[in-house]
Amino acid sequence: MTVQTLKEMLSLTEFHLAEPEREVSGGYAGDLLSWVMGRAEAGSAWLTIMSNQNVAAVALMADAACVVLTEGVQPDPDLLRRAREKGVNLLGTALPTYAAACALGRSLGL
Repeated sequence: MTVQTLKEMLSLTEFHLAEPEREVSGGYAGDLLSWVMGRAEAGSAWLTIMSNQNVAAVALMADAACVVLTEGVQPDPDLLRRAREKGVNLLGTALPTYAAACALGRSLGL
């Protein structure tokens, strides 16, 4: 499924959508940036409550299809600027991280 399809299926808020046709092949939930860098698989939708500019850098290093800020978290201005500069798909949801992960898994047929 694409990031655009995921956005529509889960009614995600769009903060920045650089590559709406990017394929989402899985998911990863985590907030410890160094942990995410080493464990999230390329093409994952990364669920996190972290909203600082380092999230964009980690998303690029992990080759995440998109970042989904959960729990109603809004991106800080530096993260939004970095996402725009680096072409990171940045979305959000009011759902708790666990509920968002379950919805993502169902959407991916997992």
